[in-house]
Amino acid sequence: MRKIPVRTRSLITLGTSAALALTLAACGSDSKDTSSASGSSSSKALSGTITGAGSTFAAPIYSEWGANLKDSQGLTVNYQATGSGDGVAQFTAGTVDFGASDSALADDELKAASAKATPLDIPSAFGAVTISYNVNGVEKGLKLDGATAADIFLGKVKTWNDKEITALNSGVTLPSTPITVCHRSDSSGTTKLFTTFLAAYSPSWKSGPGVDKSVDWPVGTGAKGNDGVAACVKQTDGAIGYVEEAYALQNNFTFANVKNKSGEFIEPTLESTTAAGDGLTVPDDLRFSAIDSPNKAAYPIASATFLLVYQDLCKAGQSADKAKLVKGWLDYALGDGQKVASTINYAPLPAPLLEKAKAKVASITCNGAAIS
Repeated sequence: MRKIPVRTRSLITLGTSAALALTLAACGSDSKDTSSASGSSSSKALSGTITGAGSTFAAPIYSEWGANLKDSQGLTVNYQATGSGDGVAQFTAGTVDFGASDSALADDELKAASAKATPLDIPSAFGAVTISYNVNGVEKGLKLDGATAADIFLGKVKTWNDKEITALNSGVTLPSTPITVCHRSDSSGTTKLFTTFLAAYSPSWKSGPGVDKSVDWPVGTGAKGNDGVAACVKQTDGAIGYVEEAYALQNNFTFANVKNKSGEFIEPTLESTTAAGDGLTVPDDLRFSAIDSPNKAAYPIASATFLLVYQDLCKAGQSADKAKLVKGWLDYALGDGQKVASTINYAPLPAPLLEKAKAKVASITCNGAAIS
């Protein structure tokens, strides 16, 4: 397992608030790695404060980036990990300087956000959604495919020794323990990623709960945020839930090897997450999904997470000074921030996608003028 920095570790250990409000500048610096941050500690070129809200999936990496920027350039990033749905809503309402979502803006969200100015989806890193479970005596690496996972979350598969699970796991002794489903209760990009995967393999899921940031769950216990679902899994014998990889690894979860589009059962690792981003066809607006990648080596529930900003920040209501700070945050995310990603179980953007994302950031203006 890759070592997670101490200041990030404190954010994703279970027992935190489900809302997981993060004041990134307040994170401790006992494991600070100034080599990972841009600039030097004596240069405070971005002194000031910006606010953001959204994805809990991305909270650990945004925490580390914010702490590095505070150390190196004096920028305070106040980020509330309230879920992707809230991040999109606050971005659209203009109550934050940037939003964060684990799925790119949908057409209706793009239309709503366009009332102020042209919104941009900026991919920042890749992460994985694990299918984590807590079953006494069952080790990590239980095999699951999309159809079986869907039947579990539909409530059709009710015990761990059900024939659908045992058929995939020859030689594994599974108990008759009842399955408890743990799912998100808030509007979540992680939910949209996971339900996109389920719908690809289950007509019943596609025509039933469907694909969205919030769905009507047929069974289970709802919890807020990735940390809430992680706590539900950890505290409940027989539980299963979908949990972002950094949370799962830090809390020593057992999680499944999931069958991908090529028929391979793949463990969620940094390498298999990176593979999901290789060879993608990415549209000009960068609104893409990497779920169920055709890459043979790819973990199938992996995705980019997105920062949401306006192309003309000042037209959208920000001051010239604030616009400079927001662009500085994005420049770091796509610059030295990429070097930090792998240290906390996220995958940096593949080179072709990174160049496209940098080009989007370079196009950001303040009242039509370039931001230097």
